[in-house]
Amino acid sequence: MTGPTGVGKSALAVALAEKIQGEIVGADAFQIYAGLPILTAQPGPDLLARVPHHLIGILPPEDSCDAARYARLAKRAIREIQSRNRTPVLTGGTGLYLKALTHGLAEMQPVDASLRKNISEMSLPEALAHLRNTDADAPGQIDVQNPARVRRALEIVLSTGKQLSASRTTWKSASKDFAGILLERDRGDLRLRIAANVDAMFDEGVIEEVRKAGPVGPGLSRAIGFREIQELIAGRLSLLECRSQILTSTRRYAKRQLTWCRHQFNFPVINLTPATSPDELLETALRLTGGSDA
Repeated sequence: MTGPTGVGKSALAVALAEKIQGEIVGADAFQIYAGLPILTAQPGPDLLARVPHHLIGILPPEDSCDAARYARLAKRAIREIQSRNRTPVLTGGTGLYLKALTHGLAEMQPVDASLRKNISEMSLPEALAHLRNTDADAPGQIDVQNPARVRRALEIVLSTGKQLSASRTTWKSASKDFAGILLERDRGDLRLRIAANVDAMFDEGVIEEVRKAGPVGPGLSRAIGFREIQELIAGRLSLLECRSQILTSTRRYAKRQLTWCRHQFNFPVINLTPATSPDELLETALRLTGGSDA
């Protein structure tokens, strides 16, 4: 089950898991880390108490994770869940992690250590300019505000000698072991929910959470709001400016998530905006995933 941030994945996934004797396996690039549960919008205690959750808050905040590592961790969790005759329910908005699991990553040649070192020493503008000069189409396929994404794209293009788009087609065949759902909402509805979630985050104490956070690695440091709240704490942003920047970034992220999932998966869509009773919604989810009442 996937979809943009704020759409309502966690609650529906828990309800579905309860019906099919399932357990949740997280598929979120930021929720996998411990240390900042409010900032990363990890499921609350009420949802965690209803069904077992896996790959939520399991990695130290200074650690790092990529799609390949996630796929290994998820496969292990799935095997453990199935060994108990229960059903894994994968839930999260990191489409790349889900696709690495459902399709498998093809082997890519190792990046030369000296090349990686040279690229790591480039500033973001330098790396982006080099990427544009080498593959003019590549910047349109990544988040150009994310230094790690830009440098990784440059590594791939320079080490393979191919355009980024060509390298990104190197997936294995899709597994038939997974049934998916893409959750959506009408644009206005999703925007209101995202705004409410950002407000709730501040009400729940996210500023103090970030203030007290110890060292974080390159993965968790990219979570939306981390940099902005650090700027707020340092006095370089007002509370209003901080909230506004987080809201804008979250809305943009939700749009990218939805676009990616629509293009990469052929999942049936459930629009959660129309007035539908919880029972009808759950019945639809069960039907689309081939589940049945336990």
